[in-house]
Amino acid sequence: MGGRILVGTCGYSYEEWRGELYPEGLPKAEFLRYYSLCFPFVELDYSWYSMPTAASLARMAERAPSGFRFALKAHRSLTHERGSSWRESAAELGRALEGLAASGRLAALLVQLPYSFKYGPEERRYLGALCDELAAFPLAVEFRNDEWGGPRVLEELERRGAALVLVDRPELPGLPRESAAVTGRLSYLRFHGRNAEAWWGGDSSSRYDYLYSEAELAAKLPLLRELESKAELVLVAFNNHARGRAVANARTLSGLLER
Repeated sequence: MGGRILVGTCGYSYEEWRGELYPEGLPKAEFLRYYSLCFPFVELDYSWYSMPTAASLARMAERAPSGFRFALKAHRSLTHERGSSWRESAAELGRALEGLAASGRLAALLVQLPYSFKYGPEERRYLGALCDELAAFPLAVEFRNDEWGGPRVLEELERRGAALVLVDRPELPGLPRESAAVTGRLSYLRFHGRNAEAWWGGDSSSRYDYLYSEAELAAKLPLLRELESKAELVLVAFNNHARGRAVANARTLSGLLER
């Protein structure tokens, strides 16, 4: 099949990235425009915390070049805080995404599921129903629990055209195993860092506070080339945002791929 590899970061609006990516005097309203001059796509993280709107996404798209792509994390009411009104939340998210998807700027809708989301009958039914509700968009599903690593899961994702999100993470029991599986037309690799000590007990900053070495990233090149040969598009997002480390690693990996 063969495709492109786009390297970016999870989020872009961190004040602590001044000096690492953004000039000290740059207004925060200019962060996305400046970011889009350095990277070809971004994974939007804010949409997990607050439901996006079509107007807010349109304003963001206007700040970036026409070829710049967005991945969007699904709202927490669909993943971590599921309730009886989840279908209404899915419909609200769908309305927000319509314009971005129609313009070709939506690279993926990321459904990140928590470790507590086990491979049980209720969970399988829910995930199937959620994928049905969001089927109009390029879905990518990230499991945090290795119970979802079996062939039936891959077959179902393939049938639905949804991408399996691959993760680089610490070597800890219960986390998803390494894989080169591609389902659907998209492949999505997220680098979470390998900070085993803070993975379970740390906060959202310390858990991902890890700087990959150039050797560690170079070791991923064969995997990325394999994914590129299987998928139409490969998204690579660095989630180790603390202290600008995602920026440094995204630059290093981009350089390795260009070489």
